[in-house]
Amino acid sequence: MDYSPLQKARFTYKPKLPPVLQGSLLKLTVKEGQKTAAQAQGEQISTLFPATYGAPLIETVEGTSEKPSSPISIGVVLSGGQAPGGHNVICGLFDAVKKFHSESKLIGFLGGPSGILENKTLELTDTIVDRYRNTGGFDIIGSGRTKLENEEQFDICADVCRLHDISSIVIIGGDDSNTNAAVLAEYFKQKETGISVIGVPKTIDGDLKNKYIEVSFGFDTATKTYSELIGNIERDANSAKKYWHFIKLMGRSASHICLECALQTHPNIALISEEIEEKKQTLNEIVDSIVSIIMKRSELGENFGIVLVPEGLIEFIPEMKILIDEINTLLAEHVDHFKTLNTFEEQARWINKNLSKDSSYVFSSLPDNIQRQLLMDRDPHGNVQVSRIETEKLLIEMASSRIAEKKNEGRFKGVFSPQHHFFGYEGRCAFPSNFDADYCYSLGYNAFVLIAKGLTGYISTIRNTAQSTDHWTAGGTPATMMMNMEKRKGKMKPVIRKALVDLNGKPFLTFKEKREQWAIKSDYFYPGAIQYFGPAEVCDVPTQTVLLESTV
Repeated sequence: MDYSPLQKARFTYKPKLPPVLQGSLLKLTVKEGQKTAAQAQGEQISTLFPATYGAPLIETVEGTSEKPSSPISIGVVLSGGQAPGGHNVICGLFDAVKKFHSESKLIGFLGGPSGILENKTLELTDTIVDRYRNTGGFDIIGSGRTKLENEEQFDICADVCRLHDISSIVIIGGDDSNTNAAVLAEYFKQKETGISVIGVPKTIDGDLKNKYIEVSFGFDTATKTYSELIGNIERDANSAKKYWHFIKLMGRSASHICLECALQTHPNIALISEEIEEKKQTLNEIVDSIVSIIMKRSELGENFGIVLVPEGLIEFIPEMKILIDEINTLLAEHVDHFKTLNTFEEQARWINKNLSKDSSYVFSSLPDNIQRQLLMDRDPHGNVQVSRIETEKLLIEMASSRIAEKKNEGRFKGVFSPQHHFFGYEGRCAFPSNFDADYCYSLGYNAFVLIAKGLTGYISTIRNTAQSTDHWTAGGTPATMMMNMEKRKGKMKPVIRKALVDLNGKPFLTFKEKREQWAIKSDYFYPGAIQYFGPAEVCDVPTQTVLLESTV
């Protein structure tokens, strides 16, 4: 296999560990903190998780004496969408497993959770793992979105683990994947299988976090990758001075990516879904605000600009949110009938007939291509696939129409030439930044410590990430403390609550303080490419979000 010069150089990078993880694994122990409770509906959650609910927070600490070790076999799964650093989680886990006992095994389940159900495995060795150190992607064992949600599946998981003498499974994933991990851990503990489950917080969206999980891995690299591209477009726009660039950014349920990229690049407009929802802004009001800035800049001779649009925006607009909820429910309750409708026209007529009066009006007013995208196949959780909805094109179409009206009225004398972009997959498998390389390696290494100490239903946690690695600490957070009850496919289920942008948090308030200035002035900021070699203040610095949240 051929490797690029950067790949070869990254193979040799030695990720930095928190001080507590640098010594003997056999001396490490855990210190229990306060007992925990769910974020909401605690009584319901505790009923559903009687064996694991209320577990204490855990801190990894150095003990006083070493204990003899025996070989252990651990399974690892990559679940859900890719995020930079996933390979390093496996590398950290692998190195800890082998350091604990040279005859211990790390067994990868191929293709995500379905790999457990189908008994598709790969024993990871030095030769295999060394080819993936500090590289992007999930291709070492592949990923998948199969949900583990019923007893039949759980029993198969237990049988497959026994077949390979696996005593623990590490599930690397986002909020839904870690919810699955918590459910599996509960079942295994109730059935006294002796198999533990530990989760690792992954998602570039940045919405798997709380007071104890400061950032999900991949967010750092992805936002820096997008910000480089946005900065490049800003430089081009400021040079050509003739295009308005509407850039949609990944982030289905939260605007963390959009906010972070705005803090890194200073665009003219950055829409924050959570603020739009709080203000109950309609689609027309959003377009009016965009058009207002376009006109103000045009009056200054600046017929160009940058608009950042979060992927999930459409679900936060009040009338669109109601419409999408109604469509999701209709499709979940009438899935068999909907499959019999062969054309879009038939589907649209049936949907329109069964929507409420207000939602029917909204649906009918949307462009044909947006209607089609709203009726596409749902994701595994029964939700509309927002990445397929071209919100940036919808905003362009509506803004163009509004500006044409003003031009005809003699109120706009400039030029509006829009371009559209979607940055998503470009950031999911990038070479991890030094921050993500270190963070992910530490998460994987620490996951083994939690396993070795007999814990289950926990998410591996590394804290103090705004500081250099020599100040990082390690521990574990019970998954149940992050849960609430939400409707999925028409039914209420326990899920880890997504962390949305805090409108009273320092990252948003910092953006809010600057955005009026950025709107009118071309005050663009060019972060450039991710740097891997050089001074720490260039190569190891975390995101603006992490830095700002640490100063609260």
